[in-house]
Amino acid sequence: MKYIAKSLSFLIISVALMAAPAAVSAKDNFKMPNHVLNISKENTFPNPAADQEVVEPSKETKELLESSEVKIENPELVRMLNETTIKPSPVAIGYRAEIYLGHWALGYKSAETSVNWQYRKINMNELRNYDSEKTQKLQYMQKTEAKVKGALTNQINHADDVRKMMLLKAKKKTKLPLAEQAVFGKGTRTSNEYAVPVEKIGQLSAYGAAVNERGEAQFGEVYLVLKGSKKHLVAKNVTKQGIGGWIPVQDHISFTMQIK
Repeated sequence: MKYIAKSLSFLIISVALMAAPAAVSAKDNFKMPNHVLNISKENTFPNPAADQEVVEPSKETKELLESSEVKIENPELVRMLNETTIKPSPVAIGYRAEIYLGHWALGYKSAETSVNWQYRKINMNELRNYDSEKTQKLQYMQKTEAKVKGALTNQINHADDVRKMMLLKAKKKTKLPLAEQAVFGKGTRTSNEYAVPVEKIGQLSAYGAAVNERGEAQFGEVYLVLKGSKKHLVAKNVTKQGIGGWIPVQDHISFTMQIK
């Protein structure tokens, strides 16, 4: 009986392990499929480095940002605070001031990120194999310069600032070479070959990729409050708005081959 019980326990555990779904890491969601090629070396148009400048807050700015009850991460506001010198007098007893710094996009919170490897068609090469008695090879060659531009999916205030924060979040999340624009130069070609049988037409389509980013942007009026020798930031009239956008992937092409 003990042997049967042990056997049943082992069987139950084995079935449970077989039924358990394999865990999918976040990185797998952005892994490049086999039909996508990195053409950074072949691209006749040298796309500028996708590395976006990250504005690091100074020690004084960092203290100000941490003093705010609402999280502030707009790089342009950080830059402005870095360039501002604020040194209240230590003997300014009873001194108080409230300085309006403007209405800002305070931050962006990412909710969903996905990659469309066939976001926009950029080229099509065709081979008609009617005059040959053997299989011919078709290769990709970019006929004209093609551009894939990023865009927000709905109108929003401070669109430039929101787009920059969205780009930074998506790059960190996907580890892909994202930029506001991806250009594919005329004459770009790869060594990959696709077979076209006799009396058939082969059509090789090329697509530029883009990341779809969705989330929420936060806005508010920012004030610098000085009280005696102390200073801190206050965000007032804070609002939120859902926003989405497309961000191109530089130097990556997705291919599909059709035989007719």
